[in-house]
Amino acid sequence: MSDLVTDELIDLQKSADAERRRASGLDGEERRDQWERWRAAAERVQAAITEHAASAGLSRFEVERAVKKVVRHPEDSSAA
Repeated sequence: MSDLVTDELIDLQKSADAERRRASGLDGEERRDQWERWRAAAERVQAAITEHAASAGLSRFEVERAVKKVVRHPEDSSAA
């Protein structure tokens, strides 16, 4: 793992992805409620990515890309 990615960012992204998956198959109010939980989790990860990139002098885009690669494509992430 490089300076682009931290364990905290990985955990936050995994949480947001899990919340989004939980919306699958739901409808009505259950889906809206789950969608709100996903949106809140996504906002947390986006804020953390922005803060990390700014404090480390990194490209926000590159940090987000690296985090998503590690979480969603771990087999390809050894160079992230």
